[in-house]
Amino acid sequence: MTMDRKIKKKKWTLKRISIYGFGLLFVAFILWSFLFADKRSKVKIDAEKITIGTVQNGIFQDFIPVTGSVLPIETRFLDAIEGGTIQSIEKESGEILKKGDVIMRLTNTSLELSVLAQEASLYEQINRSSTTRLSLNQNDLNQQAQLAEIDYQIELLKPQYERYKTLYEKNLISKREFEEVEEMYKYNKKRKELTYASYRADSLSRSYQLNQINASERRMMQSLEGVGRILENLVIRAPIAGQLAAPDLELGQSIVQGERVGQIDVLDSFKVRVRIDELYLPRTEKGLFGTFNLAGEQYELVITKIYPTITEGRFEVDMEFTQEQAPGIKRGQSVRIRLQLGNSEERLLLPVGGFYKDTGGNWVYVLEKDGSQAVRRDIRLGRKNPEYFEVTSGLEAGDRVITSSYDHFGDNEVLLLK
Repeated sequence: MTMDRKIKKKKWTLKRISIYGFGLLFVAFILWSFLFADKRSKVKIDAEKITIGTVQNGIFQDFIPVTGSVLPIETRFLDAIEGGTIQSIEKESGEILKKGDVIMRLTNTSLELSVLAQEASLYEQINRSSTTRLSLNQNDLNQQAQLAEIDYQIELLKPQYERYKTLYEKNLISKREFEEVEEMYKYNKKRKELTYASYRADSLSRSYQLNQINASERRMMQSLEGVGRILENLVIRAPIAGQLAAPDLELGQSIVQGERVGQIDVLDSFKVRVRIDELYLPRTEKGLFGTFNLAGEQYELVITKIYPTITEGRFEVDMEFTQEQAPGIKRGQSVRIRLQLGNSEERLLLPVGGFYKDTGGNWVYVLEKDGSQAVRRDIRLGRKNPEYFEVTSGLEAGDRVITSSYDHFGDNEVLLLK
């Protein structure tokens, strides 16, 4: 007799193992996605619509492009010192002048009458001074004549006094006769002392007055010369040699005092007036160099003068040629200049692009090595020229960076290139 054996049911069947295995895989996937998956925001972009620049080591040239206008090296403005009516025009605009050439003549009747009155007044003052000097000199001569007369009397009385004294001592003449001669002799000696003391005091005063009169006359003569030159100011002459540039003026036209009637340009050499953005004012100084090309040749300029006044966000500088100036260059011609702001140095360089206006140079998208995607990375940029940024941190040589505009990338951290 056989006994039936109870068959145990298997706990881990293939079906159950499959179910649990699938569940574990699903949980593991969820955990992996939660802990390790890339949760950065992404967007797909067309690789053909972006520009990529490669970071590289190179020479950073610290320059800015500026535009300059060619001007004469020296310009003298012609302003009417005295107002008047144009009597004649001797030279026309555009003519080449020599120093001292008459350009135009003015007339001013009231000014001429005023000058005549001033001259008459000065001549009258000069005549009064001459009369005063003559009176002082005449007084001096009179006092000298008095002293001469007294000396003469003393010379006559002295030997007579000595003879009478001898005779009186020998009792050959009376005392009265001797005293008459003695009194006369002593009187003239005393008179000489008093007259000489008065003459010396008057001489000091007279000398001071004459010095004052002479100084006054010199001033009046200078004033007379100055008054005479007032009418000369009605004749406008060329202060230097050069080319005349003047507005259209007509005979009989009224010119007010201080009005500009033209200018004279020295055409022997030229300078370049350059307008620069006010951002670069702290870095701009005399002695900085710039270059420009003309007719296939390069010419060098140097800053010689800085005008610190800022107008419409720009200031101006004057630049002059360091060597021979460009032949055939003309006044008013514009030239494009590379203005050097600092020394050339070995630096890490990133090509300039539209990304800067979107990021301010604080971050960029850097391509992965396989080129399939670009990742946002924080960087720091330094100086800039028209071609490159100076990279100070965040990038290495060989990194490929999207340099075109980031307008359509939003805030995504990863760009997927397709």
